Amino acid sequence: MSFGKFFLPGPTEVKPEILATMTRPMISHRGSEIETMMARIDERLQKVFRTSQPVFTVTSSATGLMEGGVRNAVKSRLLCLINGAFSKRFHKAAVNSGIVCDKLEIEFGAAHTPDMLADALKKQASLGNQYDVVSVVHSETSTGVLNPIRELTEVAHSSGDVVMVIDTVSSMAAAPIECSAWDLDYVLTGSQKAVALPPGLAFCTANERVMERAKASKMRGLYFDLLEIHSSWTKHQSPNTPAVSLLYALDAQLEQMMNEGIEARWARHADMAKRTWSWVEEQRNKGREIRVLAPEGYRSPAVTCISAPAGKTGPQIVSAMKARGFVITPGYGDAKDAMIRIGHMGEHTVDELDVLLDVLDGVLAS
Repeated sequence: MSFGKFFLPGPTEVKPEILATMTRPMISHRGSEIETMMARIDERLQKVFRTSQPVFTVTSSATGLMEGGVRNAVKSRLLCLINGAFSKRFHKAAVNSGIVCDKLEIEFGAAHTPDMLADALKKQASLGNQYDVVSVVHSETSTGVLNPIRELTEVAHSSGDVVMVIDTVSSMAAAPIECSAWDLDYVLTGSQKAVALPPGLAFCTANERVMERAKASKMRGLYFDLLEIHSSWTKHQSPNTPAVSLLYALDAQLEQMMNEGIEARWARHADMAKRTWSWVEEQRNKGREIRVLAPEGYRSPAVTCISAPAGKTGPQIVSAMKARGFVITPGYGDAKDAMIRIGHMGEHTVDELDVLLDVLDGVLAS
């Protein structure tokens, strides 16, 4: 399959030249060669995350850093903002770790507002057992909803000693995220979405508030112990054996991202998202009753969830697209039949997206 036909909302398509870097011979993961490469990677990841704080690279899926975030940061009680399948993982990670946690769960396809969070924090504080961590997914890949993490963080901080643990798996490098300027506490992401690498690497940054909590935590475990990860970061190392081949690809991909510029990358993703949303309106003007699930103002620039028209199911549309050489995916979980999802992220362009949408138009018309 030629590049430009694979539009899953993760894993996303990887440029052939980036994949080719992974065929290089192994090097020692404790030697000077990898330290030189990691120094370059560390500096560039700070530019992607827009922070002066360390950005850690671990060999893991992003779910590992979700669990690591709550285990390192929670003092006594966690509030999980849930509006989709992936935000539920924070709650499961906390429960399985023995952390006391509650849900602020809303309808799939909706976004959490600052007022919702403020009310929940105020109510819990009145009970004398305040939440000290709030978890949230920025771009909920199962629904295409973008939560307002800047405003949610402001609410959390204004309510007392509360930190935010934020999943940006499908928004980092796609949507504007200013870790330092927005005073975000703990931000994690994965390699396989808008960063446009194969799965297997995860990244996070933690500010001083979180690092101080990690020092006091008796739950931080071994593999995702932020103190151990930070100690290795200062030497441009990892505490555990890293996926060296993936680091080669990361090094090369960050070079490409720096050449493009992070603001330009955000703009390209915004253009692809807007094109997708306008295409849905064009379909509606043709009499096809489809819609974007996420409400206006809360839509991810990386993935769009679209309702299937009457008489067609998500899997039927996906199968018809595959027969024409294009890959998208149905809705997630219970929405599998009712929805399709298009991942317009990574290295894709509006021109490539237009080709996909033209083919999808033909599928819906058939």
